[in-house]
Formats: sequence, C-alpha cells, structure tokens
Amino acid sequence: MAQHIGIVACSAEGAALCYRTICIEGAKVMGAHDHPEVSMHTHSLAEYKQHYPQGDWEGVARLMLSSAEKLARAGADFLICPDNTIHAAFDQVAAKSPLPWLHIAEEVAKEAQRHGYKRLGVLGTYSLTGTHVYPEKLVELGIACEFLDEAGRREIEHIIMDELVYGQLPPASLLYFQDAIDEFKQRGCDAVVLGCTEIPLLVQAGDSALPTLDSTRLLARAALKRACGVG
Repeated sequence: MAQHIGIVACSAEGAALCYRTICIEGAKVMGAHDHPEVSMHTHSLAEYKQHYPQGDWEGVARLMLSSAEKLARAGADFLICPDNTIHAAFDQVAAKSPLPWLHIAEEVAKEAQRHGYKRLGVLGTYSLTGTHVYPEKLVELGIACEFLDEAGRREIEHIIMDELVYGQLPPASLLYFQDAIDEFKQRGCDAVVLGCTEIPLLVQAGDSALPTLDSTRLLARAALKRACGVG
C-alpha cells in the first residue's frame, strides 16, 4: 500500500502544480487513475511574507511546523514543501518535525548529478537567491551554481510575486526569463534550475537555451517514488 504524502504548501499555483503532478503521474506507477493518498495544508502566502523577506526564518519554521503537525494528524507518512524559498528554514523544521521530509534542492541536485551537470544557473525569488538553499545542496555533489546580479534578482522577484503566483503569464516576462537563461549559458552554465515552483508554468523546456531542472515536478516525482517504494 502506498504511503500518504503530506504537502506543506506556501503559494497556491506552485502547490497546485506539485499536487497535479503526483496525481497525474501516479498512474504511470500504480495504474490508471490511481495515485497515493495526498493531503495538503497551507498558511497564506501573506503570513509567510510577514517573515521571510526580513530573514525571520524562525517565523517561517513555525508556520511550516504548524502545517506539518496538522498533516501528521491527518495521517501523512512523510512531507514535502513545493516552495523553494522557505526551505531556508528547513533545518529548523526538520529538527522538530513529527514526520520526515524530502528536500526540494536535494532532489534537484540529485537530478543534476544524474545528468552530469557541473554548473547550474539558479532562478528564484530574491530571498531564495540570497540563501544557502541551493549552494549547500549542490556543493555536496561537486556542482557549482550561478545567480543573477542584484537588478536581475529583483526583476525575477517582481515577476514571480506580482504575476506568477496569481497565475499571470505575460509574454514579456517569458522573454525576460529567456534573456536570463541566455546570460547563464554565456557564463558557462550547462543547465538552469527553475527554482521557484511557479516558474515552470511560464518557462517550458522548449523555451530555454539550457536544459531545465523543474524543481516542482522533480520534488513531486521523488515523493511519488518514495510513496510507492520505487527506485
């Protein structure tokens, strides 16, 4: 019997993509229309934004643990969080969590290693790209990473928080992401991390000058494999 997956959500569009991926791709593992049991809990993005832009990761951890405890009571066996930014609080959360977790950046790093990538460009919120979340997990596997400059990071933040989290996908924003990926390619990166769970809604593999590592779907697929005891 498959394990029960608990999703600690933060922003709606990314969490929905993660949930849909588990349910739709579950059929490949378990049979037509089948997937593991899934429960989700989310505090509002507004609540999280009271903490993380100021670097208050303890406040973020409290919200994540609140969700974790609710999901444990709902019967979840393990947890995932389809939000890259708030993984900066992961160590504080894991130490007190009632359930084990998968780590989104760790799953991305494993996939990068599987493909033999050596240098990744990382796209994500301004807060994410100022944290240890990706450098720490990538360096453990001997993989380097690059970020945009200050202006680029702030423009990506604007696109994510003012457009993508509301399901808005303007063509001009896709062009900005494509230019950013082109810059990473020129800087010697061999792939790009779509390190915000909403970015894959805007940037498809065919839109990118570099291979993409879709953090949302990679986490969902890792959860599916764990739940089903595959691989």
